[in-house]
Amino acid sequence: MKDIERFISGFRTFKEHYFGADDSHFEPLKQGQSPKTMIIGCSDSRVDPAILTNCSPGDLFTVRNVANLVPPCEEDGGRHGVSAALEFAVCHLGVEHIVVLGHSQCGGIKALMAGSCGCKGGGFISNWMSIAEAARQRVLTELPGKDAPLQQRAAEQAGILLSLENLLSFPFIHQRVAAGSLSLHGWYFDLAEGALLEYHPGLGRFEPLH
Repeated sequence: MKDIERFISGFRTFKEHYFGADDSHFEPLKQGQSPKTMIIGCSDSRVDPAILTNCSPGDLFTVRNVANLVPPCEEDGGRHGVSAALEFAVCHLGVEHIVVLGHSQCGGIKALMAGSCGCKGGGFISNWMSIAEAARQRVLTELPGKDAPLQQRAAEQAGILLSLENLLSFPFIHQRVAAGSLSLHGWYFDLAEGALLEYHPGLGRFEPLH
């Protein structure tokens, strides 16, 4: 109950800040949202995109899932939450940037590399993490015999690149990227160092963002 009480107290602070005497920030948001950036982040409790970027309500359109993955475009009648969010962000909100935000010490990627996804009696995580199997195989091929932490970090970053590739499999994203109206970004948050890195295609590696 202590957590719930703390959350309620936190909401009171939020309400006082955004809906108090001077609620000018929230006035336009009452009519609708118009964020220019979408972030696809991990569900990990330590990696909140809004907190990491010091953003306010209305700044980010955010999707969070296990290991910040983007599935390929599949029109098979399934329930595709990430794909639906992408369609809404790009086609209806007209976002100008999509950021795939990965991080170190990712539990989903760790389980993927160890081959221990999911739990007894369930297969949701295993099925979901299969999206990143190509990233796992790439790391095992390029870094055979290396220690687990090095392979995991490589897989976390390879997963970001795979998600960026999968983004381009959506026609409405590919068309806008080609037209120059939409930009894709791969970011990696290093929990140990407190550093944010960005992937540079020209260099073929992640470099610190300043």
